[in-house]
Amino acid sequence: MVVGDPGIWAQRFRSLDTRFLECVITLWPKCRKVLLGQPEEDTITMTIVDILAKDVIARRIFHYIDYQYEVFGHTATGTVYSKGRIDMAVLLDRNRERYLAYECKRLNVIYSGTKQSLATPYVKEGVARFVTEQYAEKLPIGCMLGYVLDGNVADAKSRTQAAIKVNGRLIALVEDPQDQKPLGTVERFISRHDRGGSGTEIEVRHALLPF
Repeated sequence: MVVGDPGIWAQRFRSLDTRFLECVITLWPKCRKVLLGQPEEDTITMTIVDILAKDVIARRIFHYIDYQYEVFGHTATGTVYSKGRIDMAVLLDRNRERYLAYECKRLNVIYSGTKQSLATPYVKEGVARFVTEQYAEKLPIGCMLGYVLDGNVADAKSRTQAAIKVNGRLIALVEDPQDQKPLGTVERFISRHDRGGSGTEIEVRHALLPF
């Protein structure tokens, strides 16, 4: 939850996302040295968090980066329960309801010599969690990080954007995905979604990282 002008907070989150991705790109060669074959998404995410935690610059920029960050919900009587675990979260400060969430998914995975895009699970099991406010409740920004295992980020972007459009009603898509300027070899775009229950919108920022 954030207090104050939502536009100012959204811009702060966008800036934080860019700085985070720049750090990941810089440290990516270190990650790749220890990631063999086609690792699971949890293994990739843990490796990123571990290496960022050891990096002097990343430690100075970010308050805290957490793997499998548990999100709390509250019943009408105030009882606390778990809403699930976000793959990775960048916390702004000690307020645990103020964070930049990253749902991480593998894309273009090779199974028995055949490529599977996994773009549909990326949408239904990733993007949808922001739209329903399971994650990033009352926050203006959420992020998706796609690990493109065959390295073809252009193809992965095309397939994920197509899956977003096909499932537009399910994820309350407001307009077609909009491309953003790449960061090095990382392809980026944004999608905007209506959160019908709260009467607000969320901007989901997508970054596709070549493996």
